[in-house]
Amino acid sequence: MPRIKKIRLCDSVIEAVKEMIAEEGFKPGDKFYSENELTKQLGVSRSSIREAVKILETTGFVCVRQGKGIFITDRQGLRFEEFTGWLKNNEQAIRDNFEVRMILESKVARYAAAKADTDDICRLQEAHTAFIKYARENDTERAIVCDGRFHRRLAAATKNETLHVLMKAITTKLPTGWISSLYTPGRMEKTINEHSDIVAAVKKGDAAGAENAMMRHLLNAVHDISCHIEAEQVKPEEGAG
Repeated sequence: MPRIKKIRLCDSVIEAVKEMIAEEGFKPGDKFYSENELTKQLGVSRSSIREAVKILETTGFVCVRQGKGIFITDRQGLRFEEFTGWLKNNEQAIRDNFEVRMILESKVARYAAAKADTDDICRLQEAHTAFIKYARENDTERAIVCDGRFHRRLAAATKNETLHVLMKAITTKLPTGWISSLYTPGRMEKTINEHSDIVAAVKKGDAAGAENAMMRHLLNAVHDISCHIEAEQVKPEEGAG
């Protein structure tokens, strides 16, 4: 694995660890690399690894067991009832997350379509293909990782470092939107089609088309999440009588 640049180190380490989890076949409950092993593989200090692991533990990607090591969390095993309860408890945070993303990512898609080169398009397509693979395997956790990668690579294609940094922050430190969307029934298959529209527009250099495709993608996600919450809220009333 290539060593990562020592700029915005924590974000770089977080992204690298997420990719290792997705690409190296780690499953929920598996023991992950030790801090020493991560230090050697990524070529960064142990303090940077500890900071990244702390954030990954807070956002639910790993758990640290004292004296035993770092383990992959069982988000893939999240029960439907638990997810529905989590949605209800985090509804406002989810709406806030998507509002920010609609403001930011619609323009990200527009600029990406205008500025993406051949390498950017290949990297975007690669992330999309990986997402399709895990979505079709119903591997939600790895699909979430690949979804975040897709949006980060789209931001990288804008050639605007500020946009890229903002997208890294959103995908690594505010994963609420990705969790809420891809665990919602039916959203993974819809996301495949919506991402395909975005990729197609970027390939054609269609800035307006890419912006519209991204906005549709995010609006559809919010709509489906809201419908799911509403449907679950009326169930007890329907069964009461």
